[in-house]
Amino acid sequence: MSAITTPVAEPLALQLESDPAGRGAPLGRALLTLAFAALFCALSFHARGGLQTKTLTHVEVFLIALAGILGALALLAGAATRKPWGLMSIGFFALLVFITGASIVWAIDPAVAWLETNRTFALLAAFVIGAALVRLAPGQWRSLLGGLLIASFVISIYALMTKVFPAALAENETYGRLREPFGYWNAVGLTAALGLPAAAWLGARREGHAATAVLAFPLVGILTVALMLAYSRGSLLAAALGLAFWLILVPLRLRSATVLIAGIGFGGLLGVWAFGQSGLSADRIELPLRSNAGTELGVGLLALVVILLIIGLLATWLRERRPWPERTTRTWGAVLLICLALAPVALAAVLATSEKGFSGSISSGWKSLTDPNAKQPRNDPARLTAIGSARARYWRDAITIFKSKPVLGVGAGGYTAARLIVRRDDLDVLQAHGFIVQTASDLGIVGLAVTLALLAAWLAGAWRATGPWRGAQRRHWSDQRAGMVALAAVVVVFGVNSLVDWTWLIPGTAVPALFAAGWLVARGPLGESIEPAGRLRDRLRSGLRNRWRAGGAVLAIAIAAVGAWTVTLPQQSTNQSNAALEALIVGKNAQAQDLAREAAVTNPFSNVPLYTLAGAQTAAGDLPAAEATYESAVQRRPAVIAGWIALAQFRLNEQDDPVGAQRDIKAALYLNPRALQAKATFLLAYRAVKRAEQKKKKKNKKN
Repeated sequence: MSAITTPVAEPLALQLESDPAGRGAPLGRALLTLAFAALFCALSFHARGGLQTKTLTHVEVFLIALAGILGALALLAGAATRKPWGLMSIGFFALLVFITGASIVWAIDPAVAWLETNRTFALLAAFVIGAALVRLAPGQWRSLLGGLLIASFVISIYALMTKVFPAALAENETYGRLREPFGYWNAVGLTAALGLPAAAWLGARREGHAATAVLAFPLVGILTVALMLAYSRGSLLAAALGLAFWLILVPLRLRSATVLIAGIGFGGLLGVWAFGQSGLSADRIELPLRSNAGTELGVGLLALVVILLIIGLLATWLRERRPWPERTTRTWGAVLLICLALAPVALAAVLATSEKGFSGSISSGWKSLTDPNAKQPRNDPARLTAIGSARARYWRDAITIFKSKPVLGVGAGGYTAARLIVRRDDLDVLQAHGFIVQTASDLGIVGLAVTLALLAAWLAGAWRATGPWRGAQRRHWSDQRAGMVALAAVVVVFGVNSLVDWTWLIPGTAVPALFAAGWLVARGPLGESIEPAGRLRDRLRSGLRNRWRAGGAVLAIAIAAVGAWTVTLPQQSTNQSNAALEALIVGKNAQAQDLAREAAVTNPFSNVPLYTLAGAQTAAGDLPAAEATYESAVQRRPAVIAGWIALAQFRLNEQDDPVGAQRDIKAALYLNPRALQAKATFLLAYRAVKRAEQKKKKKNKKN
C-alpha cells in the first residue's frame, strides 16, 4: 500500500492498516472462529430445512435468548462514546416483526401467521447478535468470516460425502442432486455460494500466515463442486454476483483471481465429469451403482484437494518470494475488470449469432422465465443451462393474491392457503419462492414499504462500514476494509438468492448471512475507534451504574424472555394435542378432552386441538358436543380447509347426514378445488344422497 502524503489522512491510514482491535490472542481468535463454525453447522444439521416446528422452535429459542444476553452485554459493556450504529436498521427490522405479528388479526390462517412471526423474530435476533458482537468483540470480524467459511466447507463436504458413501449416509436417496443436510438442494447450493466470498478473502488478504492463503485454493474447489452438483441455478447466479461484487470493489483482484480461477476451474472440471456419471447425477439409481460412482468421486475429490494445494503452495510461494509490482497488479486488475465488463458483451455476441438472433433469443428467454406454461427443465444437470422454471407459476399466483388484498395482504404465511384458491395446477407449494412476491402477497404494500425501508437503512450502514468512498482515503485499502466488503458480498449472495427462492426461511443459510449483515451495519465508519477501553468487568460495572444503559439491558433481557416463551407455545400446544391422542388411544377419554382443551388455550389460533377434542367427544358418544366443536372450528377459521373437511366427514360418518356433509364439503372445494380429500368426501356424500333419494322413491312407490 502506498504511503499517504496528506497530513490529515496519514493517521487514518495508520489506523486502518494496524487494526489493533482485530488481532488479540491467536488462541482466542481460533476458538471464536471454531465457535462460529460450530454454531452454523449445528443450526444446519438440527433445523435442516426449517419446516419441522419442533427443531425450528429449538433454534428460535436459542437465537432469541442469545440475542437478549448479548444485546444486554453490549449495552452495558460497549464503548459508551460510540454512536449506536445500526439502530435504524434494527428498528425497521423490529417494525417488520411487529407487522408480521399484527397480521395474525387479519390472516387467512392465524396459526401459520403466528409461526411466521416467531420465525421473523428469530431472524431479527440473528441480526441483533451480529450487531451486538461488534460492540463486544469489535475486531473479531476475521473469526466471523472464518467461521462462516469453515461451516460452508463442512456442510458442502458432508453433502458430497452422501455421494461418496451413499450406503452409510444416503441409502434411500432417490435424487441425483445434493440435498443433505437440509433436505433441499438449493440450500446446499446457497451454503456453498456463501462460502466463496469468504474463501476469496482468505486467499487474497495481505495479513496472516501464507499457509492459510494456501487453504483457500482447495476450499474454493470443494465449494464449486458442491455448488454444481446441487444443480441450483439461483445459487450459481448469486455466487457469480457476489464474487463480481468482491472483484469490482476490492483492489486485490490479481490475488483473488489466482485463487478463484484455479479453484473454480479444477472444481468445475470435476463437476462436469460427475455430470456424465449416471450414478452421481441421475435420479432413482440403484445403490450398488451409486456406491461405485461414489468411490470414483471420492478419488476425484482427493485428487482435487492435492492438486489445488500444490497450486496454492506454488502461487503463494511465488507471491511472497517475488511480490508483484504495484504497476503490474493495477494493470492485471484493470484487465480483469475489463473482462468482467465484457462478459455481457460476449453473451450478447453469442446470442446474436444464434439461430433466433439477439432479440429473438432475449424474447424466448424472457418468455421461458416468465411464462407459467413454459416447458419445465428436467431434474438433471441440463437444468443449469435452462431458463424456464415453475417459479413463474408461483409468482403469478402471488401477484394475483396481492392484487386481491394489496394493502395488508392475506397475513403472514397466508400465501400457502390463498394460492389453493387461485392456482391453475396441482402443484402443492408452501412458499412463493421469492422474498419480494411472498412479502407482497402476505403483508401487502405495508410490508413491502417496511422491507424497502429496512433495505435502504442497511445499504446506508454497509456503505458507511466499507468506506471511505470519498476524499483522499478512498483509494487506500486495509485488511479490515477488505474484510467488511467480504461480509457485504456474503449478504449480497444471500439477498440475490432470496429473490428467487425461499432459503431465507432456512436457519442454516439465513443465520450466517444475518450475522454478517448485523455486524456490518453496526460497525460504523472504519475511521472510528471501535475498541472499548478497560477490562470487561470494569465496563460492566460502569454500565450498571448508568441507569439508561442498565434499563436498556433489563429491557433487552425481558423482551428476549417473553419472546422465547411465546415462541414455544405453538409446539407446546402440539405436544398437548399429541398427548390427548395418546390418551384417547388407551381409552382415557376424559383425560384426552382435558388435554385437548389445554392445547386450545395454549394456541388459540390453531384448530388442531379442536379436532382432537371433537374426536374425543365423538368417541365418548357425545355427538352434539362434537358437532358444536367442529362448527366452532370452521366459524373461527372459515378459510382453513381442514375444518370443513372434518365437519363434512363427521356429518357423513357419525350423523348420517349426507346432505349436510355435501353442503359443508362445497366450502372446502371452494377453498381448494383440487383437494383430493375434499373431492373424495364430496363423492361419498353425493352417493349417499343418491342412495337416500332412491330409497325414498322406492318407499313412495310401495305406498
